[in-house]
Amino acid sequence: MKNTPIEKHLIDDTIEEFQISDFGKATIREVKAIAAKAEQLSGVEFIKMEMGVPGLPPSTIGVKAEIEALQNGIASLYPDINGLPELKSEASRFIKAFMNIELKPEGCVPVTGSMQGTFASFLTCGQCDSTKDTILFIDPGFPVQKQQLVVMGQKYETFDVYDFRGDKLKEKLESYLSKGNISAVVYSNPNNPSWICLNEDELRIIGELATKYDTIVLEDLAYFAMDFRHDLSNPFQAPYQPSIAHYTDNYILLISGSKAFSYAGQRIGVSCISDKLYHRAYPGFKERYGGGTFGTVFIHRVLYALSSGTSHSAQFALAAMLKAASDGKYNFLDEVKVYGDRAQRLKSIFLRYGFHLVYDKDLDKPVADGFYFTIGYPGMSSGELAKELMYYGVSAISLVTTGSHQQGLRACTSFIQEHQYEQLEERMKVFAHNHGKS
Repeated sequence: MKNTPIEKHLIDDTIEEFQISDFGKATIREVKAIAAKAEQLSGVEFIKMEMGVPGLPPSTIGVKAEIEALQNGIASLYPDINGLPELKSEASRFIKAFMNIELKPEGCVPVTGSMQGTFASFLTCGQCDSTKDTILFIDPGFPVQKQQLVVMGQKYETFDVYDFRGDKLKEKLESYLSKGNISAVVYSNPNNPSWICLNEDELRIIGELATKYDTIVLEDLAYFAMDFRHDLSNPFQAPYQPSIAHYTDNYILLISGSKAFSYAGQRIGVSCISDKLYHRAYPGFKERYGGGTFGTVFIHRVLYALSSGTSHSAQFALAAMLKAASDGKYNFLDEVKVYGDRAQRLKSIFLRYGFHLVYDKDLDKPVADGFYFTIGYPGMSSGELAKELMYYGVSAISLVTTGSHQQGLRACTSFIQEHQYEQLEERMKVFAHNHGKS
């Protein structure tokens, strides 16, 4: 048996203990738990790339504003279900500053992270019209969003965008929308896990088809402006974060405090509903609630039932961070560019030892370096590679779980420490030797 940094039986026994028959379908949390146990039993440090969790300190601007709000007694008061007025207005201004989109404050609704934003959006979209009962994912994507639909009993369909970039996207997307059962389309941009970025032509295609087939677009901007190939950090001047909002009125923008501001622990974000969609009435609302518009149902029915509002002090934090960014006093992208630097260094190590990038291009351009990247190895399926790398003390999740049809893994850069590049180099050298590549 070939030597590996971690004894194979430790990994195999732990996987068996978790009763996972196909490691390619292991969830993020399962991979994390198995890596933690193997690390404890072996004494060998794992290079952990499975969790998409920020690895940087939170914005000091947010922390200061939140502490002040708490000291002023805000914790004793229920937040307004519509959201803190200052946050709503700053979110509207931030969208103008960094996306060049006009959107009224009333449609900028605080949520307990984009996870709640998508959950509430899925629910509300699914109630608009009884004939539209299915959500469409432009994959790959964030696995837990599908889990949300499983929890609420909603249908969904997916397709892997890998082979449908550019003009090919139109025919593929229309093949789903023309059936008439799609209530909403969801995608992330930059994309989790592939880090591809849909361009203006592709967004125009999605927007025009959304208008044609009266479908709502959920644009997940968890990694807001983190396409580091372009400097998107200057408020009120181009280039801007690309968005579907330029091409249709049927949209919700999901903006998170977790990654761009490293404020994940406080579960804060804003779901930004277009002015037109906010005031639109749907037959399903009349049947279910006796009336209401998309915006009022989203806030006063769905969000109210889910959590009765969003953490009061965290709203002050996000308002302060958005304001400082729009004022040009806080370059939030400067703080997170380290993820791109890490990705570049990690990719070079994997490529040196026979791996390849799965999603390697945005049409004719190399994909950006950022929070995630995707790797594959010749002759190995996603599950085989994920399990094999565990023997080398490297944990990452299979692309299968993200809705991708490609063979490979999603690797996250957020937890990588400086000394681990050398560790990875040594371990991948052994990996290459054991697989006859050295």
